This record gives sequence, C-alpha cells and structure tokens, in this order.
Amino acid sequence: MSEPKERAHRTVQVLPGIHRWSVRDDRIGGMESEAYAVVAEDGAVTLIDPLPIDDKALRKLGRVEAIVLTAGNHQRACWYFRKLFGAPVWAPQDAYGLEDTPDATYGAGDNLPGGLVAYHTPGPVESMYALWMERPRSVIFLSDLLTHFNTGTPRFVENQYQDEPGRTRMSIRRILDHLPIEVLCFAHGRPILQDGASALRRALDEDTDAPTPSEPR
Repeated sequence: MSEPKERAHRTVQVLPGIHRWSVRDDRIGGMESEAYAVVAEDGAVTLIDPLPIDDKALRKLGRVEAIVLTAGNHQRACWYFRKLFGAPVWAPQDAYGLEDTPDATYGAGDNLPGGLVAYHTPGPVESMYALWMERPRSVIFLSDLLTHFNTGTPRFVENQYQDEPGRTRMSIRRILDHLPIEVLCFAHGRPILQDGASALRRALDEDTDAPTPSEPR
C-alpha cells in the first residue's frame, strides 16, 4: 500500500495560500506524515504529496487542478485524487515505485503548477526534489531531507534509511548556497515559519551522524 490507513478530516493554514494536513502513518511506525496544498490567487489548488483526507476538506480550498510529488515514495493518495478531481499528477523524472503512470514528469529547475520550482535534492533517494516558491515568504517543501517532530532543530533521517546520507547533507548545503529560505515545510513534522535558513544551518552544525568520506554510504 502506498498510502497510510489513517485519514485526516481538516487542513490547517500554514501561511496565506498554504495549507497542511497530517496523519499518523502506520507505514513508518505511526510517526507523523504531512501533506500540503498551495492555493493560487485565482483559486487553483495544487496538492503536494497528498495524504488521505476527507474530500470536502480539499474542496473548501478551491479547485484542485494539479498534484505534485517530491519523490516516488510520496505517491500516497495521489492516484485517488487524480481520479476524483481529474487533476494531473506531476512526478520526478525516474521516480521509482510508482503504482501508475504520471501525467507529466519534471527535472531540476522546472517550473511546476502552483508557482513551485523543482530543486534536485538527492540523498534519501536519487530522484528526490525539494519544491521552492518565492511567495508568500520564500517557502521550501523539503520532502525527506529533514524531519521536525519537536520544537528544536530539524534532524536528518537515520543513515540506514537513506541511499546516500552524505549527499543529503550536500543537498541541504546547496539549498543554503542558492536559495533565500525563510519558511520550511517538512514531509514529517511541523513547519518552521521564521528564519528557516538558520534552522538548516543548525541541522548541519548539530548533526552527529554525518558519514565520513571513507564510508561507502
């Protein structure tokens, strides 16, 4: 099964035009998973890595016109919502494990629905992307690069669950070098709404599990 069993019943506004919903994810030991919806000024809604949720909660946001996946392992409930809303699914090039064929694929630097820009962030898997949007406040959707289950510093996923944990750290450094980041939205854990760049730097500074150059992974 690509999606968790639990279904959310409502969304919560993160910022004007950005909404989030969460479920306890039985596929990963009951940890929290997050999904997002971006609402454009014209009312068009783009879903990001959508988790199961009551249909009416999404209809309240507006017209669902696109679904964007950050990685193949985040397909979740996207095929159900594609059928329900007639919205095309956008997936990364070479995304693995997809249970159906996406309507469009994307790569690094591509402009996507909802004002999103694709930023290649390999490490957890090769074909993983963060999604950046300039408005309303330089927001980045970080997929599985980091988690944020508590109120402190974001944490890297344990190395054993990443294909190349060293490249995950490099992806975070590249984000800091090239993107003006204020708001962080995680696939697992609560968003950080202010000074996101500092939170990313702390994640690197406090990282005790980074592989050394001599380690094969």
